[in-house]
Amino acid sequence: MRILVWFRKDLRLDDHVALAEASHDAGGDVVPFYTSEPRLLGRDDIAPTRVRFVLDSLADLATGIAKLGSRLVLDHGDAEFTVLRAAAAAKADAVYWNDEYEPALRDRDDTVERVIRAAGIGVKRFHDRLLTPPGAVMTKSGGPFVVFTPFERACSALPLARPRPHVTRLAAHELPTRTLGTLGQLGFPEPASERWPGGATQGRARLERFVEHGLARYATHRDFPAVDAISRLSADLKFGTLSVRVVAAAALAAAADDPRLAAAAARFVTELRWRDFYSHVLFHFPHVERGAFKRGYDALNWQGDPAHFGPWRSGRTGYPLVDAGMRELAATGFMHNRVRMVVASFLTKDLLLDWRLGERHFMTHLVDGDLASNNGGWQWAASTGTDAQPYFRIFNPALQGARFDPVGEYIRRWVPELATTPTRSIHRPWEAPMLVPGYPPPIVDHAVQRDRAVEMYRAVAGARPVPLGEKRR
Repeated sequence: MRILVWFRKDLRLDDHVALAEASHDAGGDVVPFYTSEPRLLGRDDIAPTRVRFVLDSLADLATGIAKLGSRLVLDHGDAEFTVLRAAAAAKADAVYWNDEYEPALRDRDDTVERVIRAAGIGVKRFHDRLLTPPGAVMTKSGGPFVVFTPFERACSALPLARPRPHVTRLAAHELPTRTLGTLGQLGFPEPASERWPGGATQGRARLERFVEHGLARYATHRDFPAVDAISRLSADLKFGTLSVRVVAAAALAAAADDPRLAAAAARFVTELRWRDFYSHVLFHFPHVERGAFKRGYDALNWQGDPAHFGPWRSGRTGYPLVDAGMRELAATGFMHNRVRMVVASFLTKDLLLDWRLGERHFMTHLVDGDLASNNGGWQWAASTGTDAQPYFRIFNPALQGARFDPVGEYIRRWVPELATTPTRSIHRPWEAPMLVPGYPPPIVDHAVQRDRAVEMYRAVAGARPVPLGEKRR
């Protein structure tokens, strides 16, 4: 029996469910295959930095496959044609792949399966991307969870799947293949942001660094952007250069060896569950891709000045933490998660601009840009999503800066105009005795905009009173 394994956002040989199953079923007679797809590369929210990460990851995958005596077959075109063409050329009895959960990708996979089965070739599809796949946990009434805490509780009651062993043998073959393309050949410019090295080799190194150096600080300092306390594995999880099971297992194993890491490991796995949660939401409620989860919020009358979008995008709002985050994104293709929440809140509730503008901007720049996670995060901040931040809880960007970047280390790194600003003024430079040369004053007054935002949301949500003590965040 020969099996074609279709690689997608699972660019690794280690703990790869479809590959492990194919290797077992075919006794190692497995042909690895990848196709780039014009319909996906042509989307207007594709970030060149993500394409570059994928190209690096494919090169690393091809090297690993060659060490097993095989070759990665590459093609370019619509998957319903390229996958069938590869299966026919390989004389495959079946095609195996790991499922995706985005609406468009689910439709594509269903189409590919119909085409392959019509040609008399078998298909097997597997769950691989998440700790808990969609449908594995449901509410007592049989519906999907829309609140995170009970979702996490239900997922935690299930045993974590164990990582599969690294595949050691693949088929030797001389099948026709394309050469790996370049950014330019695929129609993309070289990104302005610094390179985020892709590939399973780099992913494993990042995981090892996090477990050794960052995990101990994760529970206490994960919200502090200047502290090296986060994993920076989001792009690896997005493109599957690391499996989420291996990542979770590494953190839990470290905690088993050192009980002092137990709280940090548990918190880290909780954050991995958030990734699952947003994927489940997108799977069960595909309308969130284009509109509010809470459909009533599609009626929001966004009252902001469109001219403010440019300063937000370029990090020139006059609010240091917001500007630092936006400049980090432009320079690196990444932004610390706490800062993502602050800049998203600022766009929607200070500038009163539609969350979809920010969601799209993130997707065109983030190396880890993932539809489910990005959409879920933006709708959380905009109070339009499931289990979202209540609309009357509005981040004060100056207070958030003082709390999570107390001496301004992160701000000074990304906003060099403020490098010599005294710490007492770093989060409110407009209150300093002298204006900072080259740095803009605030483009809006937070206190005024907060009240406008509450009224804007209340017009849709109803006249629920704002609880006392909600203004200082």
